Amino acid sequence: MTYRELLDNARSSMGPHCRACPVCNGKACGNQVPGPGAKGAGDVAIRNYDAWQKLRINMNTIAENRTPDTGFEFFGLKMKYPIFAGPVGAVNLHYGDKLDDIAYNDILVSAAAEAGIAAFTGDGTNPEVMKAATKAIQNASGVGIPTVKPWDINTMEEKFALTKASGSFAVAMDVDAAGLPFLQGLTPPAGSKSVLELKDVISKAGKPFIVKGIMTVKGALDAKNAGASAIVVSNHGGRVLDQTPSTAEVLEEISDAVRGEMMVLVDGGIRSGVDVFKALALGADAVLIARPYVTAVYGGGREGVKLYTEKIGRELADTMKMCGVSSLDEISRANLFKPVSKYIRF
Repeated sequence: MTYRELLDNARSSMGPHCRACPVCNGKACGNQVPGPGAKGAGDVAIRNYDAWQKLRINMNTIAENRTPDTGFEFFGLKMKYPIFAGPVGAVNLHYGDKLDDIAYNDILVSAAAEAGIAAFTGDGTNPEVMKAATKAIQNASGVGIPTVKPWDINTMEEKFALTKASGSFAVAMDVDAAGLPFLQGLTPPAGSKSVLELKDVISKAGKPFIVKGIMTVKGALDAKNAGASAIVVSNHGGRVLDQTPSTAEVLEEISDAVRGEMMVLVDGGIRSGVDVFKALALGADAVLIARPYVTAVYGGGREGVKLYTEKIGRELADTMKMCGVSSLDEISRANLFKPVSKYIRF
């Protein structure tokens, strides 16, 4: 299977909302919800993608001729690439009824592990989603990261019982999901967390804890003070708040604020191995890619996940080679053409 064939297959099996575009840049879906579109004006997903494209890198091939090492270690898990499949929920609503969340996670988690990376799994109001996701992680020998919504503490304790049984090496919470409509008005309530509430959540998780949805230095420091082991710089693909900056615009400042104290991941519009390289140059330890993995699963199943992972991985290795870098820890701001603030402008 080629990537073009994967996209063709996806278009024939996905619903009317996602068009399996050659590049998932948010421009075709706009603010279409349900579907992978962004909230409000629908420009945040587009801004995420465009910001990475405005970054430029320095080519330098006067360097030792070594095969780039793309290996990455995350809380004891050795990965082939610094790439995670991001959490996605309600796939049957947003992408088509060929799959539901249970079937989707069952394919994604095991296929990602076989490809040498790990997948974050989603969560939903249906408790069977988390049960199936954690079972898929358990079947993959714990290679996966269950992601819980910011429920009330009692609901999260029930979820944590499942995550502990899964044997996962870490657990995450997408705290920015507080902006999702289906979390509004629930009883008991779900939503944003204070530092003290988050500290309580993390203490009950019993695993390295990742807070997803950080877009400010204050948010990163609050997560650190609450005991988080890692953060994901993320605006939830633009789906929870209109008119936010892109993740690329805030990554540098956030990574500088917590460097050496916690792991920093980033998502939002990262669509190539070159983009991965840029994210690492700005201070991220690794990236999450979500929507294209949905296309990979719908268009090629397990084979599609492997094909897409290898595509991004090869692009990263090629970029490293052409920039004179042989390992991930050698990637730095020096590999960028200019300071980020000078050329990410809208």
